[in-house]
Amino acid sequence: MATTQTPLLFSTNNNGQPFIHNSHTRLFHLLNHSIVDISHLKQIHAQLLRTIHTNHHPQSLLLHSRILHHSSLLDLGYATRIFHHFQNPNSFMWNTLIRAYARTADQKHKSMELYKAMLMMEREQQSAAVIPDNYTYPFVLKACAYLFSLSEGKQVHAHVLKLGFESDTHICNSLIHFYATCGFLDLAHKVFEKMSERSEVSWNIMIDSYASAGEYDTALRMFCEMQRIHDPDGYTMQSVISSCAGLGALSLGLWAHAYVLKRSDKNMIGDVLVNTSLVDMYCKCGSVGFAKQVFESMPYRDVNSWNSMILGLAMHGMAEEALDYYARMVKVKGLMPNSITFVGVLSACNHRGMVNEGIMSFDIMTREYKIEPRLEHYGCLVDLFARAGRIEEAMNLVSEMPMKPDVVIWRSLLDACCKQHASLELSEELAKKVFESEGSTTYSSGAYVLLSRIYASASMWNDVGLLRKLMTDKGVNKEPGCSLVEIDGVTHEFFAGDTSHPQSEDIYKFMSEIEEKLEATGYVPDYSGAPLVDEVNEGKKNTMRLHSERLAIAFGLLRSRPGMPIRVFKNLRVCNDCHSVTKLLSRIYNVEIIVRDRARFHHFKEGNCSCKDYW
Repeated sequence: MATTQTPLLFSTNNNGQPFIHNSHTRLFHLLNHSIVDISHLKQIHAQLLRTIHTNHHPQSLLLHSRILHHSSLLDLGYATRIFHHFQNPNSFMWNTLIRAYARTADQKHKSMELYKAMLMMEREQQSAAVIPDNYTYPFVLKACAYLFSLSEGKQVHAHVLKLGFESDTHICNSLIHFYATCGFLDLAHKVFEKMSERSEVSWNIMIDSYASAGEYDTALRMFCEMQRIHDPDGYTMQSVISSCAGLGALSLGLWAHAYVLKRSDKNMIGDVLVNTSLVDMYCKCGSVGFAKQVFESMPYRDVNSWNSMILGLAMHGMAEEALDYYARMVKVKGLMPNSITFVGVLSACNHRGMVNEGIMSFDIMTREYKIEPRLEHYGCLVDLFARAGRIEEAMNLVSEMPMKPDVVIWRSLLDACCKQHASLELSEELAKKVFESEGSTTYSSGAYVLLSRIYASASMWNDVGLLRKLMTDKGVNKEPGCSLVEIDGVTHEFFAGDTSHPQSEDIYKFMSEIEEKLEATGYVPDYSGAPLVDEVNEGKKNTMRLHSERLAIAFGLLRSRPGMPIRVFKNLRVCNDCHSVTKLLSRIYNVEIIVRDRARFHHFKEGNCSCKDYW
């Protein structure tokens, strides 16, 4: 193997030949203390080849193993050539190369190929020197997880059991991660339950797996169990805080933040990942003020920290502030934005209807930063055009996209057509696109409702009825409205027309009082969000007053402490009438009401909304 021109690491005699005396000890010393780069390693390797002329020499295997280890970190191609130079590599050599490929970004599949080759050699030679050991399996399973190779991973699991490694904590942790990554949390939990000894890492992987899968309650329950055995670390708290964010549970999030401050060491308090998760949690729980406090107090911020703050501000409709943070990030701090940064910037422009700023940001992203636009970026820009009434430009952009539009883009166009009273023909065509798109099951009921609303606005009641019948025949049900409100740390759930709450009688009595106060202000209902049938206005009004967020807000007004904001989390986009009513209630009862619907946050205060009636 060729060596590069570097200063000699070995002394020579008068004939230019290297001294052989104690050369092995010298090589071991150099391999342990003097590795600078691949060229130095190659020089050591060359010296080894000149002093030991056979791979069967007692010292050869050990020295080559060390060289293989270092080269796997410096030059994987060179390491692979060294490995194949041996006819009978031992388990350490196999494990070294399997681990190296498992750590690569795009060659993890070669770990599996090496593992299969290792098994074949074991069978052919029946040698204990090449039997997979407890160092082999964590990296093989890591490769299986990355490649979502469920079948191969299950076979590896069988090998683990066959070789008696089922009690190895490190291997079991890798199995848990593998099954969870492949979407089989039940199998991951079975491995976890059968472990004879669980480390802190075992708990962290399990908690994080549940949080990543959206099973936030289970993640938090496991955290409570873990506390009896292990002290949580930064990784634990990230998962816990993420679960609080997913639940919209501000009280739990505040508790988790206090836990970090009171029970943790200085490293966790200043940890960029923990603090970034806190920023994200406060934004998703409707407390953007706390999010900014955490962000501004961070001793160090990376790109992900800035992205969380920009995305959070965008979600709350604070477009100007989001763009200011973006400017600070790139101009003051000199950080390089990534594709997620521009999702936040474009979302901010979208939620405020800042079309020109959105076009300019998209151009900067592609031209200045050479970031290849993804579907999310096009989706933001399409929605920005469509909601601003520039539907033709939105359609042109969709036709020019280098990738196939997804169901979200077609749905956003249909929604814009409904709001902008676009042509019936275009609306019907867009609805058809939604129904035909992959993954349309989640969005089809909403598309039927929008199309029904378009027919209803044109008084085409026969078509509304036919569409309703088609929904029934296909088993498509309108997604029920559901709202959550947290009072004194307890979350209460309400559905549209719900009477199951223990305090329903008090809630409905109070809603009658609310109706009287609304009428005294001159409130006139907006029936655009009412049931899509040709019924009298009084019937529509009775239905709208039973929307889930109105029940949640009424309960919040009844039970919240004076001066405390009411935070409501709704699964559907808020309708026009409920938006108007919530603005009035914030003024009548002098309370701040924060509503997160499917699209964004609305902050209602003193009769106004942060969205400025653009959503």
